[in-house]
Amino acid sequence: MDAVTLVAGAMITLGILGLVVPVLPGLLLCLAGVLLWAWEVDTGTSWTVFGCGVVVAAIGWVVQFLVPNRRLKAAGVPGVAKFAGLVGAVIGFFVIPYVGLFVGFPAGVFAAEQLRLRDAARARAATKAAVRAVLTSIGIELAAAVLVSWIWVAGVLLS
Repeated sequence: MDAVTLVAGAMITLGILGLVVPVLPGLLLCLAGVLLWAWEVDTGTSWTVFGCGVVVAAIGWVVQFLVPNRRLKAAGVPGVAKFAGLVGAVIGFFVIPYVGLFVGFPAGVFAAEQLRLRDAARARAATKAAVRAVLTSIGIELAAAVLVSWIWVAGVLLS
């Protein structure tokens, strides 16, 4: 294997790990690795592999947006609570590096829903729905990244 293939593989691996521990733009990093490899190999197969990766990533991003939002809407979680969760995640990330992201998001959603509903049980239910939606979103992006990596491995073996 050449150095570019190893670097591309490392980028793809880091992208997948970045989805499990959300620090890196995982799926985008996976695509960048496939693009680097396709650019270096520069064959019809390599560009077809990259094109397939782009299609899988695009579908993943669309599904990642639609499915969790639909579930949040069905659970009655308003946009204000999602925004409060995002703000909480950002604050949490800086207060408690990395772990704070996972603490701040539910705390922000719960605080917003508690203020809106004045009912702790309903605020907890909305928070659970929001956390499930985020986990679903991560799972969808992770599945797309793993599929992109499989496509790339197939391309490397065919090249």
